[in-house]
Amino acid sequence: MPVIHGFSSHLNAETEGLTFRIQLTVDGYTEKLLLKLIFHLPLDYPSSLPDVSVSSEQLTRKQCIDIKLGLLKKATTLVSEPMVHELLLWLQQNFTTVAEQSVRYQSPRGDCEQRSQGETRTALLQVDHMRAKTKYKKIIEKWTSQLGLTGRLFIGKLILILLQGERKSIKDYLLLQKTSKVDVDSNGKKCKEKMMSVLCEMQLPCGCKQLPAFEVKDYSSLEELKTEFELVGLLELYHKYVHMLV
Repeated sequence: MPVIHGFSSHLNAETEGLTFRIQLTVDGYTEKLLLKLIFHLPLDYPSSLPDVSVSSEQLTRKQCIDIKLGLLKKATTLVSEPMVHELLLWLQQNFTTVAEQSVRYQSPRGDCEQRSQGETRTALLQVDHMRAKTKYKKIIEKWTSQLGLTGRLFIGKLILILLQGERKSIKDYLLLQKTSKVDVDSNGKKCKEKMMSVLCEMQLPCGCKQLPAFEVKDYSSLEELKTEFELVGLLELYHKYVHMLV
């Protein structure tokens, strides 16, 4: 049974669903660790995945986000059945494995130039709209920083996210984007991104270097957007995947 040291809940069944705040003890390599977990169960739970937040004074931000990703991946196998208790059991049983993988995949941003082109992937995503634009942008910048991804967020007539980095980091980003509440709906309520599409995901084109940072670029015309792709050496990507969207 999971060792739970604190538990509280908040219910607003008509508008937001149910929120659980749980303090869970897990066995680390040399000591017991206290994790603070928040599960927000949407109105259509368990048909939809819960929103999960993980924090701990004994772990790094990177480790916390990797634990969250592990929980979300496990949750995808439990859709349509109550899952919070199962997720807590899974976390206790698999914590050391998740923590070990987190350390293994951590790498400083300065290592980007040392990665071979074969290890670096490029993904291009399209988002239909951003109602809470400022918040949405900050979330994207936070995730790319935590996952060691570089690229661009282009905001204009089309909203495009260009990601570059390791395949695992890109997959983890996509999971976060699809399962976290990043925007608000027409009524101003927090909601998940349901209208994102992956235009492409491929090896970094031959002759291109990975972008050194993630930046937000606002553009006012499609010609300006085309120029931005040209500046980062991805004009072919624009012609193949973006031009047809206009």
